[in-house]
Amino acid sequence: MISKRILSFFAAALLSIGITTARPDEGMWLPMLLKQLNEAQMQNKGMKLTADDIYNVNQSSLKDAIVSFGGFCTGEMISAEGLLLTNHHCGYGQVQQHSTVENDYLTEGFWAMNREQELPNPGLTATFIVRMEDVTKQILAGTEAAETEAARESIIQRNISKVGKEATAGTHYSAVIKPFFYGNEYYMYITETFKDVRLVGAPPSSIGKFGGDTDNWMWPRHTGDFSIFRIYAGPNNEPAEYSPDNKPYKPKHHLPISLNGIQEGDFTMVFGFPGRTNEYLTSQAVQEIYEVSNPAKINIRETKLNILDKDMKASDDVRIKYAAKYASIANYWKKWIGENRGIRKANAIAEKQQLEQQFAQWVAADAGRKAKYGNLLSDFEKNYNALEGITISRDYINEAAFGVEIVKLANNFTTLQSMLAQKAPQSDINAQVTKLENYSSGFFKDYHAPSDKKVFAALLDLYYSNIDAKLHPEAFKMVRTKYKGNFEKYADEVFNRSAFASEAGVKKLLADAKQGKNSIANDPAFELANSIAEYYRVNVMPTYTTVNENLNLLYRMYMAGLREMQQDKNFYPDANSTLRVAYGKVEPYKPLDGVQYTYYTTLEGVMEKAASGVAEDYAIPAKLRELYEKKDYGRYGVDGKMPVAFIASNHTTGGNSGSPVINANGQLIGTNFDRNWEGTMSDIVYNPDQVRNISVDVRYMLFIVDKFAGAGHLVEEMTLVTDDTSGLAQVDARKKETEQSSKKDKKKDRKKKKAKAEATAY
Repeated sequence: MISKRILSFFAAALLSIGITTARPDEGMWLPMLLKQLNEAQMQNKGMKLTADDIYNVNQSSLKDAIVSFGGFCTGEMISAEGLLLTNHHCGYGQVQQHSTVENDYLTEGFWAMNREQELPNPGLTATFIVRMEDVTKQILAGTEAAETEAARESIIQRNISKVGKEATAGTHYSAVIKPFFYGNEYYMYITETFKDVRLVGAPPSSIGKFGGDTDNWMWPRHTGDFSIFRIYAGPNNEPAEYSPDNKPYKPKHHLPISLNGIQEGDFTMVFGFPGRTNEYLTSQAVQEIYEVSNPAKINIRETKLNILDKDMKASDDVRIKYAAKYASIANYWKKWIGENRGIRKANAIAEKQQLEQQFAQWVAADAGRKAKYGNLLSDFEKNYNALEGITISRDYINEAAFGVEIVKLANNFTTLQSMLAQKAPQSDINAQVTKLENYSSGFFKDYHAPSDKKVFAALLDLYYSNIDAKLHPEAFKMVRTKYKGNFEKYADEVFNRSAFASEAGVKKLLADAKQGKNSIANDPAFELANSIAEYYRVNVMPTYTTVNENLNLLYRMYMAGLREMQQDKNFYPDANSTLRVAYGKVEPYKPLDGVQYTYYTTLEGVMEKAASGVAEDYAIPAKLRELYEKKDYGRYGVDGKMPVAFIASNHTTGGNSGSPVINANGQLIGTNFDRNWEGTMSDIVYNPDQVRNISVDVRYMLFIVDKFAGAGHLVEEMTLVTDDTSGLAQVDARKKETEQSSKKDKKKDRKKKKAKAEATAY
């Protein structure tokens, strides 16, 4: 199986352990604070831009080329006509939605050869940042009087609503206000969201997903992980719902693309929307992740992946239905394995404990600090101890119980069942039915009951066997007595009797609900889902909620204390899906004793992997092999070789997928798509010797679009450069060139119309 092959490598790699210290490459920095915190250091590392070139609200800057793609990835503008570049795995869901067995865009790729062929994607958005603002004082106003965390949070939410409404009144903008440093500070992002985003191009999975799960989170990498979309706008170049009349969006800035490539030591900057990090966790929290949570989640997901992998290989229909799901499940499964390995390699728990000892000594040295922070570390310990049995139960409920699709589907009917039981107004019931009809339609498009039945039996058996019986939901007692703990027999019963096992069954439940009839309550899948949800509500959520409320306060105090103790240090806030800048340099690394990785890969490595025999992950298109054999790389190759990917020391995480990698001149040199496996612990602790972000070289993207796909018309839209002029200046020059060309075209059109009118007159 795939998992055994990967894990055999993991086991060997775990032998290497090391301790390192932090350095400036660490950090995900707020764009509006670059001038005061980072500009000098970035320029010392080779950057030729200013902080104003990166973030400016009064004139065009790099920030105007960066978008939050769908709210889960990053994208960048690469043409004056709205072309958007992101990762293949970010656009994977859209490619999958447009794919059928007859038109398998996942396998064959998709390229729009004209604007009319570009495919709409309902629900997909692209969000720009208009400006940022520190609103800490406004948001925290009145919180001093709050007697509880809940009361404080209530005041904050009212303030957030008020400040956001005032900031966007009379505009089509939105406001996003989020806490930073555990609520010690608040920043507001004013955003502009476009809703007409169309698929333009995606390579076949054999390029865009080359290496599959074997290579995921690994280096060396040879994946052309990119896809291309286009943003469309309505009148006045503003956001609009999809319409055939919409025109390509004209961005304030798009990134020029460098053909110069990269060299070791080059400055790099990643600009994007990192999702979530927890860099300031205490040692108890990291220990719980390392010893309890990650091992359980890894085991559950590996079990599910093995089942789906077998079924997907046996059926193209199942493969297409589960392609995106499988990739999503596998992504964090492998990430957690690497994260645990990285925590151990960085000696993270001991490092955290050492910092806490320093903090305790600093507190003890001053009476005022004792009064303020004296009980902080002991309170952390009490609260983490209170999570014993809670964390593991929560993980098994989320990953095992609700990792079964029929259980998750049935759980979504809880509100409707409650409304029917309480005889709510039929109009309210019908409104809920409509929501569930829409949800169910999408669910069953990508659902295969026989596969889910296998997952049901396997995951619930794990839950039953690996968790203390005192932590079992009530339904497990029935399985123990009626089925003697045999979950395969229980699966037979549920899937034979439950309406949730088929689309027809769900449609009947919903039709009954429209008649006021409650057919949900006694359904076996709903009974199981309800039992698990009830256990969570009564036995898990109260403690979990209380402890996390306590921890929020403790971390807010701890964060304030650390910043007070280390006043000479620039602190960066944890990632929270807001726009950030990370910077570093192109740099190799040593993953293991005696192993040295270079900083780039080439197409030759693709061919070497294709010859390795791992057919399912290393298959390649015949056209790509042909181009390689002819060395037909056009202007994108270097010395007879075709660059594919490279690594750098930028601090990234989930959400940075699709982020542009920008050189010292503000030019695009790559698209970030992954981290190396040795560096996945960077969400918790940054190890400078090991952490590397992985990017597809922009020249490989151009080569695939132009030479492989024959979509050179897309390359013609882009601003390609071979000099070191500032990227902003290059785009300004391209804008002037475009404007002059447009004026000439209009002048020609006027002449043609005049000539036609004169001819008609005669």
